[in-house]
Amino acid sequence: MLPFLPLLPVAQVAPAPAPAPAPAPQVISRQAPQEIWQPQEVRPLPGQLDAIPFFNSNSPELVRTEGILLSTFAPEGKQVPRAHLNFPFEGRFNLFAHHTARAETANDSRSLFFGVIVYNPGTQPITVDVLQAASYLSNPDAPFIELPSHLENPIGRVYAGPGSRAMNDILRGRRQSSWPAQIIIAPGQSQMLVNLPIPGSNSRSTMMRLWSSGPVYVASLAMFARAEPGGRERPPTLAEWETLLNTRSLAGPRDRAPTPLETATESLLYGRVAGVAQGSEWRARLTDSARARDLSIPRRGQAFSYGLSTLDFGTFGTGQIQSAPMLVRYPDTAYRAHGNYGIEYNLTLPLRNASDQPQSVALTIQTPIKEDQPIKGGLRFFLPPEPQVFFRGTVRLRYNDDLGLSQTRYIHLVQRRGQQGDPLVTFSLRPGERRLVQVDFLYPPDSTPPQVLTVQTLDAQTATTVPAAPPR
Repeated sequence: MLPFLPLLPVAQVAPAPAPAPAPAPQVISRQAPQEIWQPQEVRPLPGQLDAIPFFNSNSPELVRTEGILLSTFAPEGKQVPRAHLNFPFEGRFNLFAHHTARAETANDSRSLFFGVIVYNPGTQPITVDVLQAASYLSNPDAPFIELPSHLENPIGRVYAGPGSRAMNDILRGRRQSSWPAQIIIAPGQSQMLVNLPIPGSNSRSTMMRLWSSGPVYVASLAMFARAEPGGRERPPTLAEWETLLNTRSLAGPRDRAPTPLETATESLLYGRVAGVAQGSEWRARLTDSARARDLSIPRRGQAFSYGLSTLDFGTFGTGQIQSAPMLVRYPDTAYRAHGNYGIEYNLTLPLRNASDQPQSVALTIQTPIKEDQPIKGGLRFFLPPEPQVFFRGTVRLRYNDDLGLSQTRYIHLVQRRGQQGDPLVTFSLRPGERRLVQVDFLYPPDSTPPQVLTVQTLDAQTATTVPAAPPR
């Protein structure tokens, strides 16, 4: 996946809170960067993915030849039957796509068009509602730019990369004005849902939440712009897209095939996704146990974490693989939707201070070093973090602050491999006090899982250095 956006005014952003040091880190290596071990419990995330199907078009990421990116059409009547996975959608479903075009030569200035076609195989008209939708190019819409690790993002103008920007829009329930609220497809007919260029050397990320009144087939396709007299480019027509769908094979070049999971080791190649995954949202209430109503905060100076987007060979000892299973896929693409791009995490934390002392509590998203079975338990980090960006996207927080005022905050995070992260929010809880917090985000493309959500009770020294978020 990739990154790119118009440079944003820095004046809109509040300063990031000071980082909260992890409790009693132990330096286990004196190399640069230092590796530190944080002894704490890592818990599996309660809940599970829902069953909503997710059209996920991300292979090949780099597209140089025209063809089919992902087709769920029936194979009958197609010249290349193996390119069609025969999966109709009905009711709620999601669509995510990310693809890159790169000119072969300096003289090749053709735009590659990205199309999504929807077909009604039935005998009655079908309505497709476009609930939310966003699509951005890396350049000029959303260039990958350097951003601080923690920025307030109240109106959605903080982003880096088209995936970061698209997920930010969907999190806020937006539909770009270029999309109608619905389309009506006549029996036996098709319509283009997307017909957008990827000009020059560029990337496009697209995210949509959809609802169909009846069964429809969907395909994502790649075709170079058609030339008009005088050399001007034009988008492909519906008839041209239909011809490509019916006669062509898969677009290329193909990405490297993934390692079969039954023979995989920690060095496995996960592969890129091209198929229909099962799951659009992970909704969970985090409590002490399945029967408990509260989440007791840890003892002073201690912390515990919940895995986010855990995957094969990256479960932090929980054994929990959150990667969405694939309902249909091409044989040379990922066996699971590793990374869960575009899946919303909707987490509720009913925090409670069960002690007889006032406590200060911080919530943090972190990017530890990926492990499956930590030898000593806990989490490992780098100090300073390594340069590779592993998470880039916006998180929404909803809670009542220490003054009892209702707050909704959007925070854009950039985290690198091994980064402990800055607190999203801190609270002061009286003895016996409860505080409900909701944490929501769509797992952003151009990120590398897994991450964790950490609840930390600060010791007296740390609590004085981490201010609570100001009322808004």
